[in-house]
Formats: sequence, structure tokens, C-alpha cells
Amino acid sequence: MSNTETHYLCGLKREDFQTTVNGKNTDLYILKNNQGNEVAVTNYGGAIVAIMVPDKNGNIANVIQGHDNIQDVINSPEPYLSTLIGRYGNRIKEGKFTLNGKEYQLAINNGPNALHGGPTGFHAQVWDALQMSDNTLVLNYVSPYLQEGFTGEMKVTVVYTFGNDNDLTIGYMATANKKTIVNLTHHAFFSLAGIANPTPTINDQICEINADFFIPIDENCIPTGEILKVAGTPFDFRTPKTVGRDIDADDEQIKNGAGYDHCFVLNKKEEGELSFAARLVEPNSGRTLDVYTTEPGMQVYSDNWADGYSGQHGATFPRRSAICFECQHFPDSPNRPYFPSVILHPGEQYKQKTVYRFGVNY
Repeated sequence: MSNTETHYLCGLKREDFQTTVNGKNTDLYILKNNQGNEVAVTNYGGAIVAIMVPDKNGNIANVIQGHDNIQDVINSPEPYLSTLIGRYGNRIKEGKFTLNGKEYQLAINNGPNALHGGPTGFHAQVWDALQMSDNTLVLNYVSPYLQEGFTGEMKVTVVYTFGNDNDLTIGYMATANKKTIVNLTHHAFFSLAGIANPTPTINDQICEINADFFIPIDENCIPTGEILKVAGTPFDFRTPKTVGRDIDADDEQIKNGAGYDHCFVLNKKEEGELSFAARLVEPNSGRTLDVYTTEPGMQVYSDNWADGYSGQHGATFPRRSAICFECQHFPDSPNRPYFPSVILHPGEQYKQKTVYRFGVNY
């Protein structure tokens, strides 16, 4: 870099994200579109540390929770804060699954279960990064054989593209040399009001989810195996309502998740189509977020465990100050043969695409 420090909307500095982890260099990458808005990504865990978009008055703010330096990313109280997740997003019961008659045991890192690919999953790896253009970043990673207990070597490519409609597209591709399981996602913590000290609650944000069914969970957040209608439950977002309306309802499922921490079965006309999944509106700023995905499910997490820890530029992240729309296959799918398959065979390519489009309601 030249002596004249490049000024970014997000106020982040590249050098604050530059270090070496296990012999690999970390850095900060800034994606810009022709509206001058920004997405900032580090190749440590593919963490998105800023999404700078305007509100109805043209005020630009960061609408994703993140940190302002690499050490805080690495040591975050929320290890999955706005990171890539792999090899398996969400939970696998007791960390066990069987392939070809052989049982595999994953790390247990969430009560009795395996969560989000384990403690050294994709969120905690340095990815090889190549910025292709002002608005496109390509991340590559080779997950070694038996990393965190998963079978096969897996090669993964993730492409972030920030389009001129303020649409952030995340494309995923993976291949493996042995039969294995895969369920990739991104754990973006969205705060459409803009991060602040303290970051405002999501309770008054208006949410719509394109799902007639959801997957109920037990007290350990593992699917019971049922697929239930959202009708008549706190999980009915088919007509827009505030996130907070039913978030503390006297409901067993809400209690099991400590709020929303459930996978919605997205309505699809055909498997794998890119279709509308969710819409979020922040009434004060007018900011909107529309989610589209090729995935069959979407884990909605209402940030039930945050405790006000510190983030970027003095912002703090209290309980329920963010919402996550993690597009993915269903939790514990390897142990539920009737859920859509998460098995990847040699010679096949895993592909998925998720789009987060930011807008404004005037």
C-alpha cells in the first residue's frame, strides 16, 4: 500500500487485519459497487466485517456485526460472528453420523452436539483470497482428510459479489475425493438499524419468511424429526409481523430455542431454484433486506445469547441486537434420511447460492 492511507466508508484499516495465522496471511478486502457502497471481508473465516448501505435519508451505516481488527475477529466472544460455516452448518446430534456403514465422531462443541463444523471449522481458517475486481472476492480452502472428524478431503470455493443493486451474492462450490457430508452457510449477524453503542434490538423489525413449515427441536436444539406447519404458531411469518411479537411466547419451541433458533422449510416450486426466502424491514431507518437462496432451509437465529460484548468502533452487541438468516440444508440431516440429502460423492459438485439484497422503504 502507498503512504496515503486509503479511506473506506467503513473506517477500517487494512493493516489492522494483517497478521499471520499458522503460516498464512490474513488481510481485509473491500468490495465496492457503482453506488459507492461497501462490503468489507477478511479472509480469516470469510468474516464479513462491514456492509455499508444507506437509510431513507441517505445516512450510511454498517448493518452487520463485526470487529475492527483481526485479533478481535479471532478471539470474538461469538466465534461465528458473521463468518463462513463448514463443513456442516448447524447441529449434528451427539456429533455422530454414519456413512457406508462406518460411524464418524465429530467434535462436541455445543452441549452434547456438534455445531457449525467444530471449534476449528471453516470460520477459524485462513482462506486463500483473490480479489477479482472492485466488487468480487474469491476465497479458496482445502479442508484436509478427517479435519474435525469429517471424512474425505474437500476443496471449497466461495465467491462474494457486491452488485449495483446493493445485493451481496455468496456462491459456494465444493468437491471431495471421498463420500462425505457438506452443509455450508454464512452466519451473518444483521443489524439493519446500524451497529451502535448499544446496537438497537431487532424486536420492532418487520419480518416475512416464505415458509409454510418449520423444523421443531428438542431441549438440545436437535430436530425432533417432525416437520410442522407454521400456522397457529409463533413461527408463522407468512404475513409480515415484528420479530418481537412472539419471540417470548409461552411456547415449548420458543423455550427450546430461547427465542428463534429454528430451521424454516422454504417454499419451493422446484428443488434448487433461486427463490425468495425472507424480507426484513427496519421501520425507523427504512432499510430493508431481501434474502433469496437455492437452499431448501433457512435457520433463523434471533441472537438469543449475546451479552453486550464489544465490537467494531466501540459498538456493543446486546441480546437480540441482530438476526441471522442462515440458508442451508436442515440440521442433523445425516441422521434423518428423509431430510434432503447432504451427502457429496466423489465426482459431484456441491453448489449453492444465497443473495442478500439491501434496499430502502421511503
